[in-house]
Order: sequence, then structure tokens, then C-alpha cells
Amino acid sequence: MKKAVFVFILMCLFSCQDYIDKPKNLIPKDQMAEIIADLAINDQATYMYPNTNLEAGTRYVLKSHNIKSEDFVESFKYYVVKQKMQGITEDAQEILLKKDPKADQYIKDKLKKNGTPQNVPTLSR
Repeated sequence: MKKAVFVFILMCLFSCQDYIDKPKNLIPKDQMAEIIADLAINDQATYMYPNTNLEAGTRYVLKSHNIKSEDFVESFKYYVVKQKMQGITEDAQEILLKKDPKADQYIKDKLKKNGTPQNVPTLSR
């Protein structure tokens, strides 16, 4: 009886290897970083122009990258669970800084002025 319980426990431990399965249409990390950078620009555009539609902008970004929303959501969940999202967002930040070099200087000036990164946007920390 003890052996049966031990075998059952071992089977349970080894059968659950991952919390989440790899999505069938997983978006590559570099493309995911590009999409997140474009979504950040879209978010700022809706902040600057309050009458714009965030959902329409998000659909446009996904359509311009030929990505289905379901694939994006599943890939996003997968990368978060696998703890790979930090590297992807850092790559997205580099993409944003390449698109707008003035943003890098703005961030550096804010850090010098305040001395603390508390007033800097979250993406820049």
C-alpha cells in the first residue's frame, strides 16, 4: 500500500511540469517587443488626444503586425508565466528610444532634476 501511494505521488509530481502550455501560434520575442512598443505609442496618443479610441488603435497595431488578438493574449500570458516579459519590455523600451532619441535625453534630464526615478514613467525605470 505504501508503494502504491509513493508511486501515485511521483506520478502527480512529474505529470505537471509546466503551469502553462506553449501556445500554438507563439509570437517571437523580438516581434512581441515591437508590438509592445507600438502599443505604448498608441497609449500615449490616446493620452494626448482624449477623444481617440484606444481599442481601435490597439486593433490597428495588431493588424499592422498581422497578429490575431487571441494569439497576442496567449503569447503575453505565456511570457508572463515564464518570467520572460521583463526582457521583452526592455527591448521594447530600446525600440522606443531608437524611434525618438529626444525621449532618452528627456528621461536623463528628469532623473538629474529629481534625483529619484519616482517621477519617471514606469517604462523608463
